Amino acid sequence: MSTPLTPPLSGDPRASSQPQADPNPALAIDPTKGQAIVIEAPPPSMAPGTGVPARIPHIGHAALFVSFAALVLLLSQGILLGIVHPGHAVSLATVSPKLVVASEAIAYIATLIISFFFFPLLWNRPFGTGLQWDFAAARRNAFKLIPIGLVLGFAVQAISSLIPVPKSVPMDDFFRTPSDVWLVTAFGTLLAPMFEEICFRGFLLPAFAIAYDWLSLPRNPAAHEHWKITTGLTTAALVFSGILSSIFFALLHAEQLAHAWAALFVLFCVSLVLTTVRIRTHSVACSTLVHACYNLSVFMTLFIATGGYRHLERMAR
Repeated sequence: MSTPLTPPLSGDPRASSQPQADPNPALAIDPTKGQAIVIEAPPPSMAPGTGVPARIPHIGHAALFVSFAALVLLLSQGILLGIVHPGHAVSLATVSPKLVVASEAIAYIATLIISFFFFPLLWNRPFGTGLQWDFAAARRNAFKLIPIGLVLGFAVQAISSLIPVPKSVPMDDFFRTPSDVWLVTAFGTLLAPMFEEICFRGFLLPAFAIAYDWLSLPRNPAAHEHWKITTGLTTAALVFSGILSSIFFALLHAEQLAHAWAALFVLFCVSLVLTTVRIRTHSVACSTLVHACYNLSVFMTLFIATGGYRHLERMAR
């Protein structure tokens, strides 16, 4: 399909006041002004440019993003371990928490930078637009989103105090010294929420929903044609995708929590709340803000309980 027509510029000989028959039905002439009126028909979903965009990110895009992240994480961990412990085979479980956090931070930042430049080549639109990042929506709704994140965090902490959790979990290793805790606080409130929301609510949520709708699509020409010129997702697809992506979100934190299934179920519910925010606001930035405030509430409680991270022994269960 050809690119959409645009009105002729002032002074262009095409802008004649004499109406002429136009073989293109998408172009009409306003008899009062002699200007072309553009009636844009939506192009097929695979076409670049204006109109109905492609269904993105789909499952292939999500797989690429996760693969990028895993590869860069392995490379960053290998390089840092090689620098700090040259010539020695060292298990990641025995290294400094600062090294672990540093490798994750490098992997997250590198993956986001690669994605920022790579995916627009596939999508024919900016990275933020393809993901529905929409920072403006987060700014407009901040007065509602920030309290939601804080209240959610404090509520989860209250619930977590009532459920069975192992006396020692791997996550405790990141809270041994004040410098470790400050590093984790910065990482957990700034970088980690943004990366996780882009991954789970930006890529996986739409990818699973698109796949669900495609698999449930009637196998007839009319259904396929409708699929090409629309991008709407069904409620069933969003529910399925929200549940599946939330399961993966909880499993991501399983090792940190020693596979305590009660705690993981709580995280699963937190993910459902974040997914709801993302769907209702059409903005990954909104769910990121809620996620960051949720994490911040945890560190605020820890900061107060330990006297500004000076008495970490008070964390003992």
